[in-house]
Amino acid sequence: MLEPVTRPRDSRSEQGWGTGALAPAPDTGNPSPSPTSGDALADRLTRLARVTSEFVMADTVEEVSGIVVNHGAEAVGAMVATMTLLCDDGETVRMAAISGGAPVDRDAWSTFPLSARTPSGEAIRTGQRVVITGHDAMRQRYSDIPDVGARAIVTLPLRRGARSVGAIAMLFANERVLEVFEVEFLEILADTCAQTLDRIVAQQDASRQSTMLAFLAGAATELASSLDYEVTLNSVAKLAVPTFADWCAIDVVDDGRLRRVAVAHVDPAKIRLATELAERYPPDRDAPRGAWHVMRTGQSELVADITDEMVTAGAVDEEHERLIRALHLRSALTVPLVARGRVLGVITLVAAESERHYTSEDVTLAEELATRAAVSLDNSELHSQTLAAAVQLQNAVLPHDLSVSEGWELALHYSPSGRTEVGGDFYDAIELDDGRLVMFVGDVMGRGVGAAAAMAQVRAAVRAYVALDPRPDVVLGRLDEMFELYQVEQLVTLLYLVADPARDQVAVGNAGHPPPLVLTRDGTLVQAALANGAPLNVAPQQRTATTLPFGVGDTLVAFTDGLIERRGEDITDGQMRIGRAMTTLAGKRLADALPVLVAEVGDPSRDDDVAALAIRRVH
Repeated sequence: MLEPVTRPRDSRSEQGWGTGALAPAPDTGNPSPSPTSGDALADRLTRLARVTSEFVMADTVEEVSGIVVNHGAEAVGAMVATMTLLCDDGETVRMAAISGGAPVDRDAWSTFPLSARTPSGEAIRTGQRVVITGHDAMRQRYSDIPDVGARAIVTLPLRRGARSVGAIAMLFANERVLEVFEVEFLEILADTCAQTLDRIVAQQDASRQSTMLAFLAGAATELASSLDYEVTLNSVAKLAVPTFADWCAIDVVDDGRLRRVAVAHVDPAKIRLATELAERYPPDRDAPRGAWHVMRTGQSELVADITDEMVTAGAVDEEHERLIRALHLRSALTVPLVARGRVLGVITLVAAESERHYTSEDVTLAEELATRAAVSLDNSELHSQTLAAAVQLQNAVLPHDLSVSEGWELALHYSPSGRTEVGGDFYDAIELDDGRLVMFVGDVMGRGVGAAAAMAQVRAAVRAYVALDPRPDVVLGRLDEMFELYQVEQLVTLLYLVADPARDQVAVGNAGHPPPLVLTRDGTLVQAALANGAPLNVAPQQRTATTLPFGVGDTLVAFTDGLIERRGEDITDGQMRIGRAMTTLAGKRLADALPVLVAEVGDPSRDDDVAALAIRRVH
């Protein structure tokens, strides 16, 4: 049994080809001119010229169908005129327009199967004109349609090449036989209508393709804008609405479960409803269709028309059905997120308020979107795993607490950059048994796991070499040998210091690093000479050490270049800037004063790590 359909349909969802049926219309009381008169022929020609000009101006299927039924009914004196169109599924017909007819008939026959015994269905199936005269003949041949009081009917197919895409039908209250020129008029009308529909469909296709390409370009931009996959997927969901869907949801696999990471709806109030639906009624893992089925198979799933029967059958209980119906679902498309052979999640696109119905072309577009999103998601996962490994490595290597004896006051400042990769700054302080204090600050050129691994390697090597002989030239020389032996890829700058309270001095070894500064007890600033050696891993060389006075009350600051470098200026400008800021340390606890110095000297807009060590002789 056909179910009455009262909701409006968006012809764009069916590429301009729709569905329809026959229905009666009251006689207007304005009979057409006698079909045998010369005036009648002239009238038909005039009407045909008018129809043709109106077709030229028509931009939508609705406009075309209205022109057909109105002019056709008038021209041949029909009590009812209908235009029916074939749906994309090739099995359903819908009423595109009707002139006359009771509303109950119009609603009951808004859609019907192509296989039903109807004049329109027969004309579409056969591609031939259907002409029936006589009430008994009509009832015998078309038992599927109700008796509407017609005594004659003429139905012509709308041909698009070798295929029928619809039909025009004229119903007459009397047993009327059309003259040849009247039939010719209707055939010309049908041909012109089909050509116009071709034009409109082509225009809609071109417009749709342009819109979809712009949509994919926008999605690609969003997906490339961040490595935070939840942020980018939310942006994609919002981009899909309303261009491609009324409701878009994206779920990813998380610990064996589907977790919803993004949802967008044309009606913001319904986002909460959609979220509630997903939380209260999660998709069944074993269901023969839906998100989990797409996950298991890796195949897209298209539901072109979500019927009332589907909603009822798919609902778990009455409340579930109520929530589903509240979303006004009309068509749905679920595609997998596949990257490197793995299904990472699914994108669900739903048409609701727009009344559109997805087609195979929409599947292709959605899969293009899913491919881009899956690559972005996969890259994000790989980046997150790499970043997590690097962060763990860096946290394991960098000391969080540098403890020294009462003879020293030590402060540390370390601020990683705002980048998403781990940097290579490292530092340490080791107090020797004889009272000397070893400090070093280094910077591995590069970022990520490679830099973090090199940082760990160098820091561990320095500590090992300190145990053998802590002199700066010896430690740096052994590091050169290590780099040559193991062929480490990264360049490393290193400032190595040995403060000796017995000699009131600090020995400095510098491999391509910014030099340290000393603020004496009386406020004099002493700046060490620039690096007296190349960075590690450049080439084996003769390493040397210099000494600076370092007495009780003196303060030394060592740092990485991230503190003093600024865009558009020479690094010596930064060296002078920190020299002027050293006075902020005088008479203050280093733990309080060092952050102030860093804030004054550093460039907050620069995307680089900053490490700084400050040491003061207490006695």
